[in-house]
Amino acid sequence: MSTHTELSEKLDELEHIKYRSNYLRGSIQEGLDDEITGAIANDDTKLLKFHGSYMQDDRDIRDERRRQKLEPAYSFMIRVRVPGGTATADQWIAMDDISDQYANGTIKLTTRQAFQFHGILKRNLKSSMQSIHQAVMDSLAACGDVNRNVMCNPNPYQSDVHKEVDTLASQISDHLSPRTGAYHEIWLDGEKVVDTKEEVEPMYGKTYLPRKFKIGIAVPPSNDIDVYSQDIGLISIIEDDKLVGFNVTVGGGMGMKHGNTDTYPQVGRLLGYIDKDKAVEVSEAILTIQRDYGNRTNRLNARFKYTVDKYGVDWIRNELNNRLGWEIEEVKPFEFEHNGDRYGWTEGSGKWHFTLFVQNGRVKDTKDYQLKTALRKIAEIHDGDLRLTPNQNLIIANVDKSNKDNIQKIIDEYGITDGEHYTGLRRNSMACVAFPTCGLAMAESERYLPTLINKIEGLLDEAGLNEEEITIRMTGCPNGCARPALAEIAFIGKAPGKYNMYLGGGFAGDRLNKLFKENIGEDEILESLKPILIQYGKEKDEGEHFGDFVIRKDIIKETYSGQDFHSQ
Repeated sequence: MSTHTELSEKLDELEHIKYRSNYLRGSIQEGLDDEITGAIANDDTKLLKFHGSYMQDDRDIRDERRRQKLEPAYSFMIRVRVPGGTATADQWIAMDDISDQYANGTIKLTTRQAFQFHGILKRNLKSSMQSIHQAVMDSLAACGDVNRNVMCNPNPYQSDVHKEVDTLASQISDHLSPRTGAYHEIWLDGEKVVDTKEEVEPMYGKTYLPRKFKIGIAVPPSNDIDVYSQDIGLISIIEDDKLVGFNVTVGGGMGMKHGNTDTYPQVGRLLGYIDKDKAVEVSEAILTIQRDYGNRTNRLNARFKYTVDKYGVDWIRNELNNRLGWEIEEVKPFEFEHNGDRYGWTEGSGKWHFTLFVQNGRVKDTKDYQLKTALRKIAEIHDGDLRLTPNQNLIIANVDKSNKDNIQKIIDEYGITDGEHYTGLRRNSMACVAFPTCGLAMAESERYLPTLINKIEGLLDEAGLNEEEITIRMTGCPNGCARPALAEIAFIGKAPGKYNMYLGGGFAGDRLNKLFKENIGEDEILESLKPILIQYGKEKDEGEHFGDFVIRKDIIKETYSGQDFHSQ
């Protein structure tokens, strides 16, 4: 392995920025103090991601401000790390307060079970971070080239195991968090460290990881965390109703770049089995393999999936065994049935749990649907927890029987929906934020997908498929934030109003989809889907999912490896 100095001329520029940053400090503080602009320096925007925030601007008014010779309407997004997606009722109330006091009045529930705020002005950034800290939460490592928020299965009908995997998600998250004091110095007025030493980051070092890193814990038969999309996937093995260990997958990832066939989404590959008490140790060891062997010269090929593909699964396994000093075992049998949420009230472990449908994860009040107000009222009387699901929904969990009727009254009063009156397509839909805040967006996503679904539902009605569960996902760019490459129907933004359409993902999240039509608008989307959905309604086998049907009928080619994603 080469040192930073030896590779200095070849390294991606961000590697130099990280190296010079004094462990993620850069000149962020100076940028916050500059009242002349609503922005911070370009290098600092990259470092800010490690602190859980992105600088953005309102793209809806970007051109108008340019004509007026004004700087863009800069604001900041903050992502709050919530290991396992589990928050207390008091924490929910705190997030609600922050959204109103500093952000745009909404809360985004992300696909990684985190809270996200948009529209925070630079002058309010520090106060927002401090309010998050006061809620015993943080945004450190919610973004950046480090291990991100650790996901876990939140489904209430599996609550007997949930507590264990939720605890483990927090343990892995804490263990793999950066050790730099920069976060506390900049945001929480911590004591400034004058003489930082190399051991400030004993695991990551000065340049951290080559790219972002993601870990998730699934509990079969539910693959709600999309375990195959994770850099490290832990698949729970249950014996005699007890969690005994995990099958480990490596090298999943959703992002790619249009027109670059060297980039592709990939599903995680099975590596082996470990006992449950080895999960933290194994996670660290795998992460350090990516630290040492990941591509630091080309960020487009820097994710762990490319490292796994370059060296091979057998090599990764041998390297892992060498670092552990012991050998992982053979994979144990398991089976996934779905990757969605189960809505409405369920009972488990003597408690009640209500899974609520939140369209595209956006918690807000509108004239016709005061979801945010209703959830605030529920949190004020709720003694249990609230779980953010990987499908951008919310579970009001661990409700005492004595309080269930009180919560149901609020549900009824505000017409909160469990999703049961929606089509199976809408219940299994997911979209990233895209316009107006995401700087990478090429097309609409969150604001457009509900409208497109309205029109596709007309086709489903004609085909007699309104109750059919079909996964549909949309992103404004190919970075893959809503995990579109695993959906049975997916749209990835190519240009304003234009999308690449993909078909054939696995309903259980275990197979990639494939490009069906490129750079098409709404009319062609509907024209293309109509005959396929009609045919599906007439010719599908009993229990056959849409993704399986289009493969059986040779409409799309079956794809299990990202290296085959672009092939014809």
